[in-house]
Amino acid sequence: MNLSIIIPLLNEEESLNELYHWIAKVMQSNGYLYEVIFIDDGSTDKSWEIITKLAYDHSEVKGIRFLENFGKSQALHAGFAKAEGDVIITMDADLQDNPEEIPELYLMITNEGYDLVSGWKKVRYDSKIAKNLPSKLFNFAARKTSGVQLNDFNCGLKAYKKEVIKNIEVTGEMHRYIPVLAKNAGFSKIGEKVVQHQARKYGDTKFGMERFVRGFLDLITISFISKFGKRPMHFFGAWGAVMLMVGFLFAFYLGIDKLFINPTGRLITERPQFYISLTAMIIGSQFFVAGFLGELILRSKKDSKNYIIKEDI
Repeated sequence: MNLSIIIPLLNEEESLNELYHWIAKVMQSNGYLYEVIFIDDGSTDKSWEIITKLAYDHSEVKGIRFLENFGKSQALHAGFAKAEGDVIITMDADLQDNPEEIPELYLMITNEGYDLVSGWKKVRYDSKIAKNLPSKLFNFAARKTSGVQLNDFNCGLKAYKKEVIKNIEVTGEMHRYIPVLAKNAGFSKIGEKVVQHQARKYGDTKFGMERFVRGFLDLITISFISKFGKRPMHFFGAWGAVMLMVGFLFAFYLGIDKLFINPTGRLITERPQFYISLTAMIIGSQFFVAGFLGELILRSKKDSKNYIIKEDI
C-alpha cells in the first residue's frame, strides 16, 4: 500500500464527506493504493455516523472511535498503530489542509529520501492575534531549543516514512513536536514544503489559551528529554555532586574553624553556614535519588497508550 492518510477529528460533521471525496479524487488521479483512517476523538455530533457510512461505502476508509476526548496526540498514536502504508500522511479534518499537496509530499519521501516532511503554511488565514502570533512564538522557541529548523511546527499536514511513525512515542501535546521526536530517534533527514492554507469553512477553531500553555510546557519537557532523556543521571547526578560539594566545603570550613581557629566561639549549630551545609547536602542527596529513579523508570517498560477505543472499523 502506498499511502495511509490519518485524520484526527473532533466534531467535524460538516466537512467529513467533502474532505473524503476530495482526497479520493486526488488519490485516484495519481493511481495510489491508499487508506484513509479517521480517528474520532470523542465527538458529540454526527461525525462517527458519517465515518461509519463512509467505511461501509468505501473499503479504503477505516475508523477509530475514542470513548471520550483524549487529545490529538493520542489520536495520532492510535492512527500510527493502525497505519499500513509505506508513506503516512497526517492532516486535519477542517478542510484547512489541501489534499492536492499529498502527491508532492509523497514524492519527497519516496524519491528524495526524506524521513519526514512538514508542511509550512506560509500564508495563513487565521486570526493574527489569537492564532498566528502564538504560532510564531511557538515556532521560534521550538527552533532554538530543538535545533530542528522548521518554520511551522504547528502544521497538521505532514508526511512520514513508515519506519518513523513506528519508532516514536507521541504523548501529551507532543504532536506539534513530532519532527523533534523523529530527530531524537535518529531520523535526521527532515524537510519542509510550503503548502496552501485554506480558510476554515465550517465550525470553530479548537485552538485556545489552554493548548497554547500546554504546548509551551511540552516544549520545555521535550527540550529536557532530548538532552537527558536517555541518561537522566547525567543531569541529576551533576547537580547532586555540585550541591554535595558545596555542603561538604561549608562543613569542612566549620570544622576547621571550630577546632583550630576559634574553638571558644559560637556553637556550630548557631551559625548560618551550618544550615547552608545541611540543606545543600540534603538537596544533593535528593538529586542523586532522582537520577537513580530516572534510570530505573527509563529501563522499565513504557506504555504511551492513554486512551480507550470504543469502536474500530
